[in-house]
Amino acid sequence: MSETDDRPMLAVRLDNLFKTVRPKGKHWTNAEVAEELKRANPELKVGGVYLSQLRTGKRANPSPDLLAALARFFGVSVAYFFDDQVAESVLSEIAAIEALRQAGVRAVAMRAAGMKKENLAAITTIMDQYRQLQGLPPVNDASDAE
Repeated sequence: MSETDDRPMLAVRLDNLFKTVRPKGKHWTNAEVAEELKRANPELKVGGVYLSQLRTGKRANPSPDLLAALARFFGVSVAYFFDDQVAESVLSEIAAIEALRQAGVRAVAMRAAGMKKENLAAITTIMDQYRQLQGLPPVNDASDAE
């Protein structure tokens, strides 16, 4: 959280969840999160625009039910939004998870270095199949155009 960020703390913390936590292995848009929240709790009044307003600080008083639903969705305690110690702990865990994720990516890249193009293509195909099995979106990178 930047010292120059003048948004309310709730906005900063919610925005951090959107930017760093990846439920089901993906980044979620405001609209997608709103749909997931309503699917889990049909009585909940929430939309993508409202979540955007909460993240930017234009709106600041979400209902307790919405905060609880957001906490469940992102896998954190509701206290994350209000308690500095809980928020610090959650952010530390997120940073550790991201470091592990990046280490895994680096390990794959190091193993791929120097391999023949056709071998890399075969490995990429296998990785794409595993991504699909896990429900992750396909990856479209520059090498697909070659």
